[in-house]
Amino acid sequence: MRSRLALLPGLLVGVVLGVLIASGMIRALSPTAPAAAPPRAVSPRVSLAADEKATIALFHKASVSVAYITTRAQQVDVWTRNVFEVPQGTGSGFVWDEEGHVVTNYHVVRDADVAEVALGEDVYEAAPVGEAPDQDLAVLKIRAPRAKLVPIKLGTSADIEVGQKVFAIGNPFGLDHTLTTGIVSALGRTIQSVTNRPIDGAIQTDAAINPGNSGGPLLDSDGRLIGVNTAIYSPSGASAGIGFAVPVDTVNRVVTELIAYGKVVKPRLGVGLDDRLSAYVTRRLGVEGVLLRDVDPGSPAARSGLKGTTLRRGAVVPGDIVMEVEGKAVTTSDEFLGRLGNLRPGDSVSLVVWRDGQKRTVKATLEAAE
Repeated sequence: MRSRLALLPGLLVGVVLGVLIASGMIRALSPTAPAAAPPRAVSPRVSLAADEKATIALFHKASVSVAYITTRAQQVDVWTRNVFEVPQGTGSGFVWDEEGHVVTNYHVVRDADVAEVALGEDVYEAAPVGEAPDQDLAVLKIRAPRAKLVPIKLGTSADIEVGQKVFAIGNPFGLDHTLTTGIVSALGRTIQSVTNRPIDGAIQTDAAINPGNSGGPLLDSDGRLIGVNTAIYSPSGASAGIGFAVPVDTVNRVVTELIAYGKVVKPRLGVGLDDRLSAYVTRRLGVEGVLLRDVDPGSPAARSGLKGTTLRRGAVVPGDIVMEVEGKAVTTSDEFLGRLGNLRPGDSVSLVVWRDGQKRTVKATLEAAE
């Protein structure tokens, strides 16, 4: 009996070791276990391609000018009357000058009570300078050290070509300083502003633009600003390869006026419009255009010979029906005023009008609206 009991511990140890060996838990103790293979050798990288180097350099140089904008709205607790802030939205922008002016889209800061601008890791509270809803542009101002204020290089939209490379830097979905690339897909597009006024000359691009890119720069291959990313066409709300940017020549004009006056100095033709009357008259005459309800005496319209609508013996005598403004068709007052809004006081505007059953061209010199 004693000898059998003495064998039990040895048997138990043997059983335990057998289980551990079978499960692989002490396989490393075996002198025959294979050693782990060393990491694979890294293949040396050849030099980056010239276009890759150019893109990297462009990003490093331009990204310091790109801002991340967040907005908040103030609300009042109906019970305590305490004021608190709630997040409203995010967008992009860029440094315009060394005075601290930052450009973005109007719809990014619309209805915001507080706006903050982040340049890198530094965040600054922004003060509103001016807004141009018809062009979907706005200017903010921050107090930041001069070393942080690197104005973006300015280009022109006058010599852009379809097919040229473009680069967008912004903060899609809050992912700051995201770079996307593409080409100019088309030129001369018309997009609608938040006021339903047309923005002419928009640049179409297939560079990925998503929510949060609004207000960010569209750059050419030299890193120059050629547009402000503003809108996308997408059934899903995300990038579908069709994005639009306000052309930089429009941006340059509007931003300069916003900084100087806090608003856009609108051009005046001196006509009165009425969409309901216009729709009634043009439908009966079978003409597409905008009826001039009246013409202000002494206005540019009056000096150019444009005629308003009158009443004669109780009957409506239609005035001129404007069919085109600067070669672009108009059918509503918003389109008509939007086309004029792309011009400046002192500019000459060409109108194609329908009068007495015939088309004719009329030119007028716009003046500043009071």
